Amino acid sequence: MSFWEAPAVDGPLDATVDLPGSKSITNRALVLAALASSPSRVVGTLRSRDTDLMLDALRQMGAGVAVHEDQTTVDISPGPLHEASVDVGLAGTVMRFLPPAAALATGPVSFDGDEQARARPLATILDALRDLGVAVDGDSLPFVVHGQGSVRGGEVAVDASSSSQFVSGLLLSGARYEEGLVVRHVGGPLPSAPHIEMTVEMLKEFGVQVERPEQHVWRIPPGSFLGREWLVEPDLSNASPFLAAAVVAGGEVRVPRWPTSTTQAGDQIRHILADMGATVRLQDGWLAVEGTGVLNGIDVDLGDVGELTPTVAALAALASSPSYLRGVAHLRGHETDRLAALSSQINGLGGQCVELDDGLAITPKPLGAGLWKAFADHRMATAGAIIGLKVPGVEVDDVECTGKTLPGFADLWADMCATAGARS
Repeated sequence: MSFWEAPAVDGPLDATVDLPGSKSITNRALVLAALASSPSRVVGTLRSRDTDLMLDALRQMGAGVAVHEDQTTVDISPGPLHEASVDVGLAGTVMRFLPPAAALATGPVSFDGDEQARARPLATILDALRDLGVAVDGDSLPFVVHGQGSVRGGEVAVDASSSSQFVSGLLLSGARYEEGLVVRHVGGPLPSAPHIEMTVEMLKEFGVQVERPEQHVWRIPPGSFLGREWLVEPDLSNASPFLAAAVVAGGEVRVPRWPTSTTQAGDQIRHILADMGATVRLQDGWLAVEGTGVLNGIDVDLGDVGELTPTVAALAALASSPSYLRGVAHLRGHETDRLAALSSQINGLGGQCVELDDGLAITPKPLGAGLWKAFADHRMATAGAIIGLKVPGVEVDDVECTGKTLPGFADLWADMCATAGARS
C-alpha cells in the first residue's frame, strides 16, 4: 500500500477517456460460457483483479480458459466441473455467482478470500442452495459447497434486500438444474434491480428464457444452452469518476463507445450529472459531459444504482447546496460499509456528512487537505480522487485497490488531469 496525492487542477479539462470493459458484463458472460454446452468467445473482456479471479476460479473448477495475445479476448470451453479451491478475493460476483455453479461439480468446492470479504453477506445464497438440497458447510467465507454433479432445482425463496447478486447468482446456473429454477424474492426493497435485468437479458442472449410470472419472481426452465461470441461494453460505472471530474473542474470529458441502449446501471450517471448542473450530450456513440461552473446539490434515490453513490457523495461534498442520497442502506454490506466510510472521510476533511437509515445527508462545507482512507474499496478510492481535484493535499491511502475493476486508474486520472495543467 502506498499513499497517492490526488492531483488538483487549476483549469478546465479537455480529455477523452477510453475505458475497458464492464466488470458486471464480463463476469456474467464468463459464468454463462462455462455452463454452456458449446464453446464461447468473450471479446473486450475486462482484465482486472475481479475478472482475473473469476477466470482462475472457472479454470480451477474445470472450464477451459484460453486468453489471446490481446489479453481481452478469451475463449471458454465448457468442461465437467469438479473439485476445486476458489479464491474470491473481495469480488462479490465471484463469491455469489459461483456457489450455485459449484453445486453442479463432482466433489467439494471450497471458497475463501480476503479478510474483508469474510464480513460480506453470503448466508442468503448458501441457505438457498441448502433449500435446493445442496450440502454446504459454513454461512460465510470460508465455506464449502459439496457438489454431487447435479442439483434437483425447483422453487426457492430468498431475501435479496442486501444484494441483488443473490438473485443473479441463482439465475445464472438455474437452467442447468434438473427441474430448472424458480427464484422468489421475499423481504425488503430489492436493491440494484438493473443488475438483475442485465442477468436476465444476458441469459436470453445465451438461449435461456426467463419468465416473470409476477413481480420479484423469476422462472427458468431446465435445459442446455449454446455458447456464443459476446462483445463486452465499456464499464459505465467506472466512467462515472472521470465524467464527474468535468463537473468539478469545468471543461469537458468524453467517453467513446457509450451504448445507446444498455442494461448497465452506470448509464444513470449522465442523468444524475445533468441534475447537478452539467451539460450532457450523447451522440454517435460518444458521451460528453461539460462542467458549467455550477454544481448543485441533489435529492436522489440511488437504490438501483448504488455503485454510483461514492461518486455522487464526492460531488455533493463540493456542491453549492445540500444533498440527500437515499435508498442505499444495502451499501453497508459492500466491500466496506460505504455509508460509514464516506461519512467518516468527508467529515475528516472538514465536511458535514450524516448517515441516514438508508443513505447520507451532505451539507457542503470548506474542505481541507488530509488523508482519505479507501478501506480497500475501489469506489472509495476514486471518490477521494474526485475531491482531490478541488482540494489540494488529499492523499488516498490505497489507490492500488482500484485494480479490482479498473487497473491503471491512477495513470488514466493523471492523463486526464494533465489536460488542465494539473498540479500535485
